[in-house]
This record gives sequence, structure tokens and C-alpha cells, in this order.
Amino acid sequence: MGDASSLPWVLAGPVLRRCTPQGWTCWLALSRPARVRVRIAPEGGAAHEWVLAPGEAGCRLLSAGAHLHYLLIDLRFDTPLPEDCWIGYSLALQPPAAADEAWLECADWAPGLCYPGRQTPGFVLPARIRSLLHGSCRKPQHPGGDGLVEADRMLEKLVAQDAWRVAQAPASEPPQPLPAWPSVLMMSGDQVYADDVAGPMLHAIHQVIARLGLPDEPLAGGEVHGVDSARALYRHPACFYRRETLLPRHPRNYALIEVLFGGVEKPVFTSDSAHNHLITLGEVLGMYLLVWSPALWPQLCLDPPPGLDQNALALYRTEREAVEEFAAGLPAVRRLLAHLPTAMIFDDHDVTDDWNLSREWEEVAYGHPFSRRVIGNAVFGYLINQAWGNNPEVFDALLLDEVQRSLAAPGTAEHDALIDRLIRFDRWHYSWPTEPPLVVVDSRTHRWRSESAARQPSGLMDWEALTDLQHTLKGLPAVLLVSPTPVFGVKLIESIQRVFSWFGQSLMVDAENWMAHPGAGHAILNIFRHPKTPQHFVVLSGDVHYSFVYDVELRGRVRGPDIWQISSSGLRNTFPPRLLDVLDRANRWLYSPRSPLNWLTRRRHMRVIPRKPEGTPHGRRLLNGSGIGLVELDAQGVPWRIRQWLCDGEAVSFSRREDESRWD
Repeated sequence: MGDASSLPWVLAGPVLRRCTPQGWTCWLALSRPARVRVRIAPEGGAAHEWVLAPGEAGCRLLSAGAHLHYLLIDLRFDTPLPEDCWIGYSLALQPPAAADEAWLECADWAPGLCYPGRQTPGFVLPARIRSLLHGSCRKPQHPGGDGLVEADRMLEKLVAQDAWRVAQAPASEPPQPLPAWPSVLMMSGDQVYADDVAGPMLHAIHQVIARLGLPDEPLAGGEVHGVDSARALYRHPACFYRRETLLPRHPRNYALIEVLFGGVEKPVFTSDSAHNHLITLGEVLGMYLLVWSPALWPQLCLDPPPGLDQNALALYRTEREAVEEFAAGLPAVRRLLAHLPTAMIFDDHDVTDDWNLSREWEEVAYGHPFSRRVIGNAVFGYLINQAWGNNPEVFDALLLDEVQRSLAAPGTAEHDALIDRLIRFDRWHYSWPTEPPLVVVDSRTHRWRSESAARQPSGLMDWEALTDLQHTLKGLPAVLLVSPTPVFGVKLIESIQRVFSWFGQSLMVDAENWMAHPGAGHAILNIFRHPKTPQHFVVLSGDVHYSFVYDVELRGRVRGPDIWQISSSGLRNTFPPRLLDVLDRANRWLYSPRSPLNWLTRRRHMRVIPRKPEGTPHGRRLLNGSGIGLVELDAQGVPWRIRQWLCDGEAVSFSRREDESRWD
């Protein structure tokens, strides 16, 4: 166990979560519990202050180890906060039992948290969303920059210009390159890669576990290979780069390997490495601390662990360079997350590749205690680090009490019972009361399972969940609908996935698209056709490791809804460039505007108009490059400018040409 005195008090955060005029939510990870003094000071208005002790109303504490404690500050206001102005805030810390000790201010425990010219971090609550940032797929070992770092650079420029004072809007003269202040950062999936971990990152995670004193975890099902506990796993020769060999043997072991560690044998459509798959709860919690905060990195050593063979050592050294570059950008990431309300939803890599892809996958993965624990621990980590701040009311005191008992004694029967409950939990989806509303769907656990063929892809949402979604949308004039997987994807890629699925090989090509399941495909399209659902749909998606924009119109109606499919992926990930070029070209040839193949798709009653990313080669519709999406909206919730802010500083606009108005 590490020396607590050398640990930073704040391990991660503050991360702003749901923020409205009526309430303010902020997440922190601490090395020791603390009383918190919150001061919120709107510019030009009166400041308000709260002193909160852990466990009091508005300040929930979860303790995961000797030196890892999570705080969720969730305040409610009798007098609403003002809109369209800068609201500064500060968080000062004090030991819970030492009221006479001096308060430790933000500047003491996070000196780089403020933008130049500002004494405290702050946020803005726009009366309506004029712009937003969104992205997905952030893999630490991927080279080439981090979209969240680029977003921080954008905010620094906006702070310098007091950008929240002026509402940008489309005009006849050229618009300004910088947007209005973003209302929200939407992270639409794969915030962490639990199934694709670099060796240096795993080595860093194990050091974090030791320094924070996280408890050991018995591992049911791993005894046959001598990994009956977390500590045994960390000492095992196969701990690095060979974890698939630790899977227990049983009659269907081939399927268990395929489910959890099959990524390396798949084509480029899916993950390219799963040999360091996170297994224990401590590993999952350590991963989150290291991808969101720079606080612990200076105390870690990334020299290779002993026991690596020459091939593993060569890979480790290559990954180390990328991971160190990733860690160098974390001060900017921390600053960004302290200034923008951040909404999150999981996708598969937050848990494991192809999570719940088919009924067979679920039967195999949940049918063995080892794989069930692997999946459950990732969902457990998602609850604490992501879902908790999306919609705190959903996670009532009873559930959080179960969480606390499991954190105190991982690997016990109570831990397994909590995992069972989390796997069945059906309220990961949520809405935020922005203008227009932000509606975030759960396309991972509400699956529409095939009853006739276990290997066929499940629908991304079942009938009940889609019906509930329709009720949520009824009567809204406009909506920001977050679907981690694009509703309107690249037709050629979906066709390839359909062919593989027909042969029972849906796992090989990540056959997870809305049209892969007839019931789910028809139901989601019928929601768009319903006369009482919004007139303006902005669909925000990620997942695919490239970015694109489609304008979608209904055929055969005088006035159908306006739909924009906007995909931004990845924050720190890309698609193999040469393959994407081939797929992009082939898609344009095979599914050209007048191609009869369009009438073989489930979207044949819709006109899909691809936009061109400016500055790319002629005809290109898919943009490849790490970065972050930027969408600017007018007063009706219509996107008037859509850009991808790339990590090289280039802002690529997606433009619609007038002569493309008849494209299908």
C-alpha cells in the first residue's frame, strides 16, 4: 500500500455533469474523504456557498479502497442560476473531522484548472443550445492526438474572447470561425477501452491499485489457471499480453474465447487487440483515473514489467510512446471537463467488444462466472465513473448502499448479486432538459433478441424501449437524439455485415447497426415517420471510427421531419485509411443516387443525402481523423454549421451542395 501523504488529495475531477438553472452536479475522486465548500458565483450577481460533509444531502460518498473515495455533489437551488452568463465556482477541501483546519482551495490542488485571466473554473448555462461538442472512441495508445485536448484549446480561445456574451448565428456575411460557447460535451461511447488496453497502461493501472490500497478480489472460475484472485492475476506470467490463455476450460470454451478475446482474429471492422482485457474491479477503477486526470501519472513508472518476451517487449515500447503522449495531454482534458457539463453513455468497448451483440453471445458470456465477472466489473465501473452523474436520481440510496458494500468486499456473494442487478438494470438511458432536449438512448442493454437464430444480431433496442422513446419524443418540436451507433450508416458496410450475419458470423464484422434486426430497424424508422414526433431530429452518433453527416428526408410526404445524422468518431481513434478509402468509393458506386440497390434497403422510403467534408479528395464522404465534433444550432434547433475539429487544428466543415438535393 502506498504512502497516503504523497498522494494528491484530488485524484480526478472536478468533472461537471448535469448542470441546469435548477441544479448542479459535479464528480470528484479523492485519496481521502473531505468536507467540501462549494462556492458558485454568477458574473455580476451574488455568490452562494455551501459546506457539505460526506453523506449529507447533496454530497454522496463511495469508498473503494483505503485511498480511493468518490464524491458526487448534487445541489438543488431554490433560486435558479442565471442563463447566458459566466458562472464561476470553486471547490475547497477540508478533512471531515478537522473543522479548525484551513481549507485547501482549487488553486492548491489543481493549479492548472483555470483558463488564463480567470481565478476559478466556471461554466455557462445557455438559454438554448447554440453549439455543442460531441465525440466517441478514445483509445489511449492510438497515436495522433486527442479530440478532448483540441476541445480545450477551443475553450481557451473562447474564454479569451468572452465568447458567451455573443450568440453566434448564421448570417449573410461569413460566420466567425469560433462557435458560441458550447452548452454540453456529449461523449457517446467508448470513453474507455476496457477490452483494448496497452501494456504500459495496464502496468500503470497495477501501480495505481497498489498505491491506493484497493482490496483483493477473489475470481470465481479462474482457479484452474491459478488466478483465483486479483493478486494472483497480477503476478501471473500471462498477465501481460496473454490474458486469453487464462480463460477456464469447459465444454463451450471456444465460444467464451470468441466472446471475450476474439477481437484479434477479426477483420479491421472491430478492435485489434484484447490480450490485456481488464478483468478485476480494481483494474477498471484504475483505468478511469488514468484516462481522465493527470494527478497520478507523475508517481508512476512505465519501465517494462519483468517477464515480457521479445515480441511483447517490442510492442510495449511502441505503445509506451503513445501512452506517454496521451498522458501529457491530460491537464488539458481535466480543465475541459471542469468547464463543460458532460453527458456520457456507454458503447461496447466501455465493457467488452461486441457486448450483447447476439443472444448466443449473452448466453455464453453471462453463463460462466469468470466472464460474467469481467463484464459486471466494467458495468460497475461505468456506474460510478459515468452513469452516476448523468441522472443521479435513478441511483437511489438502496442501490448505492449495495455498491458501497461491494466496493468494500469485492469478489463476495454480495458483489456477484450487485452484478446480477446491474446486468438487469434498465435505466441507463436519460434526458436532459436543454433547449432542444438532449435524449440519450441505451442501445446496449435493451436488445431485441432473435428468437429464431441465436447467432443473428440482436436489435439495438427492443419494442418496449422504442415505444418508451416514442412517448418521450412526442410533442417536442426539436430534439438532440444520441444513438451511440448511427441510425443512418454507410449502406455498403451494413450490407457486408448483413452477408456475414446470414452465414452466422455476425461477431466477425461487428454487425451492430440499426438495420441489422428487422423489428428494431422498422420501429426506429417509424418513430421518425410518426406525425407527433419532432419536426427537427439531430441524431448524434459515434462508434465507427470515422465521421460523416447525412441529411435525411422522407419520401412521399408533403412535409416530413428534418433529420440530420451526425457521426463523430473517434476522439482518439481512426479507421484504417486505405480500407476506408476503398469502402467510401465502393459505397458511392454501388449506392449512387439512382442505383436500384437503394430499394433493397430498409431505408428505401427515405432520401439520404451525404454531405461532403470540405478540403477532402473529390467525392469523399467519410472523414478519417481523430478530433471532436462541433454542431451549431439556430433558434429552431436546426444545425446551420457542422464541423469536425481535427487534432491538427483544422476545422473541417460538412457542406451540402445544392445539386445533391436529389440524392438517395
